[in-house]
Amino acid sequence: TQLKVTAGSLDVHPTEKALVVQYEVEASILGENGGPMLGERKEGQKIIRVKSLSPTTDVAALARKVVEECKLIPASRLPQVEQLLYYLQNRKSSPVEKEKKTVKPKDLTPFEGTELNEEASITKMDEYVELLYEGLPEKIRGSGLILQLARNPDNLEELLYNEAALGALARVLREDWKQSVELATIIIYIFFCFSSFSQFHAAVSHYKIGALCMSVVEHELKRHDMWREELRKKNKSAPENGSLRRDQDKTLRKYQALLAKQEQLLRVSLYLLLNLAEDTRTELKMRNKNIVGLLVKVLDRDDEELLVLVVSFLKKLSIFLENKNDMAELDTVERLARLIPCEHDDLLNLTLRLLLNLSFDSGLRAKMVEVGLVPKLTALLGDENNRQVAMRLLYHISMDDRFRGMFVYTDCIPQLMQMLYDHGEEEIDVELISICINLSANKKNAQLMCEGNGLKMLMKRALKTKDCLLMKMIRNISQHDGPTKPLFIDYVGDLAAEIRAVEGEVWILECLGTLANLTIPDLDWELLLKEYNLVPFLKDNLKPDSAEDDLILEVVIMIGTVSMDDACAVMLAKSGIIPALIELLNARQEDDEFVCQIVYVFYQMVFHQATRDVIIKDTQAPAYLIDLMHDKNTEIRKVCDNTLDIIAEYDEEWGRKIQSEKFRFHNNQWLDMVESRQVDESEPYLYDNDERTDLFYSAGRNQMSAAADSSISEVEVFLCVVILISMSLWIRDVGDVFDQTSSSPGRPVTAYGFRPDEQLFSQYS
Repeated sequence: TQLKVTAGSLDVHPTEKALVVQYEVEASILGENGGPMLGERKEGQKIIRVKSLSPTTDVAALARKVVEECKLIPASRLPQVEQLLYYLQNRKSSPVEKEKKTVKPKDLTPFEGTELNEEASITKMDEYVELLYEGLPEKIRGSGLILQLARNPDNLEELLYNEAALGALARVLREDWKQSVELATIIIYIFFCFSSFSQFHAAVSHYKIGALCMSVVEHELKRHDMWREELRKKNKSAPENGSLRRDQDKTLRKYQALLAKQEQLLRVSLYLLLNLAEDTRTELKMRNKNIVGLLVKVLDRDDEELLVLVVSFLKKLSIFLENKNDMAELDTVERLARLIPCEHDDLLNLTLRLLLNLSFDSGLRAKMVEVGLVPKLTALLGDENNRQVAMRLLYHISMDDRFRGMFVYTDCIPQLMQMLYDHGEEEIDVELISICINLSANKKNAQLMCEGNGLKMLMKRALKTKDCLLMKMIRNISQHDGPTKPLFIDYVGDLAAEIRAVEGEVWILECLGTLANLTIPDLDWELLLKEYNLVPFLKDNLKPDSAEDDLILEVVIMIGTVSMDDACAVMLAKSGIIPALIELLNARQEDDEFVCQIVYVFYQMVFHQATRDVIIKDTQAPAYLIDLMHDKNTEIRKVCDNTLDIIAEYDEEWGRKIQSEKFRFHNNQWLDMVESRQVDESEPYLYDNDERTDLFYSAGRNQMSAAADSSISEVEVFLCVVILISMSLWIRDVGDVFDQTSSSPGRPVTAYGFRPDEQLFSQYS
């Protein structure tokens, strides 16, 4: 037989720091004359991992070493290897690679006291089983020897068929686990070896080891509480002489020794339960026996490996709502907060991931802020291994408006701005831009973002990359009054140019929204509208169904902003925008946001003489406003009242109509009563003549006249009182409305522009 290996292509691994070598193997069977008689070809690949590759690695030296050690790469391809290694050295880790890393509890190693000097043999199993029927020392020795065999996976199948051995081990554990922690640890360890493989779970469940482990954990935690209480009592009585102090030290050492053994037992028991919890039905049984409460109690321990196991278990359980609710009731967040930060990398990462699962609950997010996790998580943004999880946690916290102000007192925003700057022209991570969008909704956070050249950097990058999410962040910054808004004056031209450019609708929406937020008195809107020919754009996009509702609404808001300028208002009125607004109002009359913003445009326009005359004389806008005066939406009523008050002040005819409608609305109950009384008086008598005679004439004529006069005067008095009360209420309400016009109200809030609670991503694999 002759083998021939031919090297093929050479490339980098898509996710790992490795080179991939393709090759072909040709096997031939030689004949008697030495020539090939039968041959077969097979393709293969070899992965050469270069885990030692780092930014400081000598790439040339590493390339030579790879070529020397890998016979599949000829020396002639050394330059190509060097070039590929250089690419790997500068390639950033992909999100897939980051997510691929999963942290699991470390495999159990033999605990102190469980190892024996003698070596176990599978052929002596009968002898080991017999030891399980002797005294306690013999049981410990026999189970220890069986543990040696069980730790080798190759022996597990043969041990599984030895029902006598497994039955004896289960019996001893059930009867003697309270007598010896060491014996219980060894036997549970044996069954743990079986639980590491799914195909053996049925056998472990058959002997009810899971239920026994639950009892063991619960009992040991109660014992621990007793030990701590005894220790507390002894420490409380302060020792004055040396003998008492020595006695106290001896008690402490004994407690620490017992604690170490107990933690070994807890670790092996919980690890076995974690393995069995792969089956959700088994996990449900554990929950019914309060596994969550037991695990949360163990979080108070200091053993890091035990904590890694417990946090892993809680993380697995936390994906179910019932378990998450149990954790909320048991103050789990407070116990986890002490583990951040910690020097154990796996424990820190697992704790963060558990908190991330819990952070989908708004109440638990509030608890995280309460226990001071925001500054701790901010500090972890500099840790590359935990940055992504920490940022996701901070993103969840930033979704709640109550907590955004907390970020001002940390160095979170400077770090986030530096990360944005470091991305250059690359696509920004979704977690990073999402938290920036949320935080920019807070005024003080926005001011921090604009410090130095912050806004300049953001605008330059957004305009260059056309990043819609980055522009959404800028749009949020632009909505705040104060020192940040005037900074946008330098960019109004760029934003207007982007609106007229042929780009995606989402991009135009964000640019238009940013421009519409700039209620700056010094801004020459007339020049801007003329220079960039924005009026036709605004008018075209006012037509119903001409674009998405978000964009149409933003156009209305933009018109409201520019209408503050007298010249712009005249320009818009001449262009026919007011009828277009009324048409849009008719089409969107069920949408409160559209109605509110359109009415606000009318409010801005009635301030100016030219547009006021157009609205009052040439349109039916005042009639629409009167209809909306009693709308159920408070914001719409407020803007309508202010607009109608101005119209009433400048037009007597409309003023009378508005006054009459307001009077009718405020005195609606009284008017209904008067109208109904008039109807009653116009009806024929409901009584027969005889009944009427009995009613009015039974007491004589004089008494009848007096009664009639009395009843009339009472009705008149009642009506006068009702009129006076109604008039006073009307005058008071009208006075309140006129008081509102003393200061121009701000633009009504809209949900279409900024949505702070909108989650850009909500689930993590």
